[in-house]
Amino acid sequence: MSHRNDAALWSGLFRISADSGQTLQAQIRQAIVAAILDRQIAASMPLPSCRILADKLGVARGTVVIAFQQLVDQGFLVARERRGHFVNPQVLATPGKPAMKTDIAPAGLDWKARRRVAASDMPRPAKREDWIASTYPFVYGQFDPNLFPTAEWRECNRMALAVLEIRNWASDVVDRDDPLLIEQIQARLLPRKGIFANPDEIIVTLGAQNALYMLATLLMGKGSRVAMENPGYPDARAIFTLAGAAIDPVPVDKDGLVVSDIPHDSGFVFTTPSHHCPTMVPMTPARRQALIASAIANDQIIIEDGYDSQLVDQSPQQALKSLDRSGRVVYVGSMSKTLAPGLRLGYIVASADLIAELRALRRFMMRHPPANNQRAVALFLSLGHHEALVRRMSHAYEERRRRLVQATSAFLPEWQTHDPAGGTSLWLEGPSDIDTRALAEAAAARSVLVEPGERFFVGENKPKRFMRLGISSIGLQQIEPGIRELAAAVGRRSVAA
Repeated sequence: MSHRNDAALWSGLFRISADSGQTLQAQIRQAIVAAILDRQIAASMPLPSCRILADKLGVARGTVVIAFQQLVDQGFLVARERRGHFVNPQVLATPGKPAMKTDIAPAGLDWKARRRVAASDMPRPAKREDWIASTYPFVYGQFDPNLFPTAEWRECNRMALAVLEIRNWASDVVDRDDPLLIEQIQARLLPRKGIFANPDEIIVTLGAQNALYMLATLLMGKGSRVAMENPGYPDARAIFTLAGAAIDPVPVDKDGLVVSDIPHDSGFVFTTPSHHCPTMVPMTPARRQALIASAIANDQIIIEDGYDSQLVDQSPQQALKSLDRSGRVVYVGSMSKTLAPGLRLGYIVASADLIAELRALRRFMMRHPPANNQRAVALFLSLGHHEALVRRMSHAYEERRRRLVQATSAFLPEWQTHDPAGGTSLWLEGPSDIDTRALAEAAAARSVLVEPGERFFVGENKPKRFMRLGISSIGLQQIEPGIRELAAAVGRRSVAA
């Protein structure tokens, strides 16, 4: 390679941006490491001096000095007295990136013909990856950057990265969970739901969906039948179907799951009693008692998803699990709605025998969820940050839900709204001739994101007039203008029809 030390080369290597989310120092290090590993800098070629590079990038000289020193410590660069910094020749001696194949690949195998489960045939999630760029994101299950406890979460991660803490979580713990996290779930999260469990009755999972997948893998198979709410949680339905189970749809009314319609020969009942998915209707105490009595009489296992139950409601109800004395209710919880969906941390509470079986199964699937994340969340709970966050979010969501109900009543008067206390979404039923899939497309053109309700139903003729509006990621001041835009989209669809 020629001895090039010109401005064009270095300008091409360094792309520094204040909006990248990384510190300037980290961006400099990333750019240099990428250039070294991609063989863009020869070992004989000196890097610009710290002063020159700092001037070129518009950053402090100390930022470049620290970046260079860390790369020296890592062995990517060597510092030669009075000559500057050079690429470590030993790094270039290691194998580089493999050459791209230029020949035409032969026809691939038909993997669909060989698969044993039809995962790719299941309905895709309705969430859009670009939701955060929308002006009016009425999306469910996403977080609000303005409510996220950034300082507190960073504090707990720094604590988890202390030397003594690293020694605790960096080793292979096989099938165990962080004991502090189990203790905090037992003492801080479960009593709020009326659940009191021993440590051997709790297992940590990678979110609620992972918990449901583990339960389905362990307990269900071809010939199993699962009674589920209709409308109901589509991903749970897909998970049980992939396990080989048949779904028995059961209607939902203003009191929750209609227990009398549950087939007696269903081996399992899946329910979201705290806030029904997607209507948010809570199951009444009478229905809860009837469901447990029915499960005992018919020898059924109840899988209770604590859907949207993490927040403080005006009239909170205890979990179905808290009423169970037979050991047949399995509780699935998650911290996605309070901390962040991307954290992927949940748990299962069940009898010790079932938890032991799940722990053995989990060891073959992934051993355990990342121990460093478990410790950071455990510290977050133990320091009271979660309690404070729940109170702050509950207050914010209550205001947003009230504003949303007012706006839909004013600008979408022909739509029926179901407004139970609590929850992070609103379920709407439109006129019989509306198709919310088409409406969602028209609304998206106005930077309004809504979720059509068809995917929550089972059957041949799924109703198309329902939709769900989430409040977890939209600011209070954006709700009314967003509903105005949605109403305008509804009007345009009506004119087009």
